[in-house]
Parts: sequence; C-alpha cells; structure tokens
Amino acid sequence: MKENDLKNPLFNYAKYSSLAFQMLAVILLGVVGGIKLDQYLKLKFPIFTILFTLVGVAFAVYLGIKDFIKLHPKNSKNNQSHDE
Repeated sequence: MKENDLKNPLFNYAKYSSLAFQMLAVILLGVVGGIKLDQYLKLKFPIFTILFTLVGVAFAVYLGIKDFIKLHPKNSKNNQSHDE
C-alpha cells in the first residue's frame, strides 16, 4: 500500500465504509441465524438469538480490529523500531 493512498480522503472513506458494512453483515448474520434456529426449535425464550448476536458482535469487533491493524502496518513497525 502506498503512503499517498493512506492520505487520500476518498481511499480512507472507502476502506472504513467497507469495514463498517463487513461488521454489520457479520452481526446481522448472527441475528438472523439465531432467530431462524429459535423458530425451528420453537423455543419460547430467544436464547439462540441472544447468543448468536453476542457472538456476531464479538467476531465483528475481532475482524474490525484485525483489518484496522492491517490498514496501518507502518505505524506499528515504526513504534517497534523506536522502542529498540
């Protein structure tokens, strides 16, 4: 990734927007999967909806952090070289 790409506002907008949509898709997949499983098992309390939603949020945060670190690898390398 070129340094000029990171400074371009349109590039940053596109990367962060795609990251947000990816996180939203993972969370919605968990919610819909939980609802469908609760309906299939005919449960009165939506335990799988709650469980899959929480797992989806945790997984989306993990993916978001991982992708955010991937977007800025130069910053982490510079911090390590200054510490040594």
